[in-house]
Amino acid sequence: MIHDHIKVWNNVLEQVKGSLNVEDFMRWFIPLKPLRMEGSVLIVEAPNEFLVERLEENYIDILRKGIRSEIGEKGQLKYQYIKTNNVAKNSFQSPVRVSHPSRHTTSTPVSAYNPFVMPGLKKMDIDSNLNPNYTFENFIEGSCNRLARQAGIQIGKDPGKNFNPLILYGNVGLGKTHLIQAIGNSIAKNFPEKTVIYTSAEKFTHQFINSVKDNRTNEFSQFYNGLDALIIDDIQFLAGKSGTQEIFFHLFNHLHQKGKQIILTSDRAPHELKDIEDRLVNRFKWGLSTDLTAPDYETRMAIIIAKMEDRGIKIPEKIIDFICLNIKNNIRELEGIITSLIAQSTINQRKLDIELAQEVIKSYTSKANHELTPDEILEFVCTESHVSAALVKGKSRKGPVAQARHLSIYFIKKHLSHLTLKEIGEAFGGKDHSTILHSIKAVDIQMETDKIFRDKVEDFDKKLGKTLRIK
Repeated sequence: MIHDHIKVWNNVLEQVKGSLNVEDFMRWFIPLKPLRMEGSVLIVEAPNEFLVERLEENYIDILRKGIRSEIGEKGQLKYQYIKTNNVAKNSFQSPVRVSHPSRHTTSTPVSAYNPFVMPGLKKMDIDSNLNPNYTFENFIEGSCNRLARQAGIQIGKDPGKNFNPLILYGNVGLGKTHLIQAIGNSIAKNFPEKTVIYTSAEKFTHQFINSVKDNRTNEFSQFYNGLDALIIDDIQFLAGKSGTQEIFFHLFNHLHQKGKQIILTSDRAPHELKDIEDRLVNRFKWGLSTDLTAPDYETRMAIIIAKMEDRGIKIPEKIIDFICLNIKNNIRELEGIITSLIAQSTINQRKLDIELAQEVIKSYTSKANHELTPDEILEFVCTESHVSAALVKGKSRKGPVAQARHLSIYFIKKHLSHLTLKEIGEAFGGKDHSTILHSIKAVDIQMETDKIFRDKVEDFDKKLGKTLRIK
């Protein structure tokens, strides 16, 4: 009996469609394209191994039933991967595997795909989103960061071979972002043919949400699967985002198996991450995890001297010593104090002395020592939104109240990332974790589709930062 490959595939898809939700059907089956029949073997074109692996892990029973009902007990499915960079297509055969595209769309090869036309991805800079000013040369090494910097230098010379993944963790202001971008710049310089991308976990999540909304998860996966080095900042922001964690899990597997370099930062050690799946945490432990700690006195001195040399400015040694003795835990703060000190002296025509240094340090430390609380963030959002905090904590679903609730939860999760979803829920009258997740996702999605709302969120964030400094 001769089977028509398109008809067979359409019939299989109809059977599968009834067993899945629309999102999963569109994400995992639509990207496949029926090519031909070879006896009792149906050959379909798949965009990448990632999608095939996903089908095999989760939908093999559905596929088995569909393919055998159309072709018979001897029915088989064979995948043929899209040709990339003039390399012959690879094939993968399964006696029962099936992937489906009821809409016979032509998948786009990785080599021809331009991620910058995709909402979200188009925001990324063509130059890998790396800051060229972040280099190893201007990153001061000390006992607080020596292991991390030396590991980074080795990765820059031979990416993907050692320390893969590399995870840097520690408090804010200790140079994590500078160091991982220095590694990225080193890889790009030593291996100009390699594709290096730096992004934040927050941006990665927004891009994935857009790809789901636009039915373009296939292109999203193709783009990231094609990288040689992936650098993601603040991985803790994936907490509670199960869909993004799922796609990142498979991306991580793909890149690691291909020997591609993965570099991540976090505000805490991998084993301390909350609301991150165990299977991801276990993979984070495959490589090197090292913390960046507060710089010692000598390192703080070296940082200040280097900053002064860069600006061609001289500060009396006794003032440098005074600053180093009083600012101990935050490099970013140290740099900010130097900038403020110079500005105060230049603009206000004041002498660079201990008295001025004391004023500047007092201003910084009084702000830095206060960490926002959930109630303070809630009160701020309610004041700006002109709604009652009591209503926001209650069950009201009126538009302005619901939006203020979503925004409050969003900012609490963003700025107080150490809080669990349960702890955030308790601040809102005992709401469960699903309600908290819904609020965060609602803000994420609306920011991507509503420019006015996005501007409002960014304005709130700036005002919030000026009201009380967040650690």
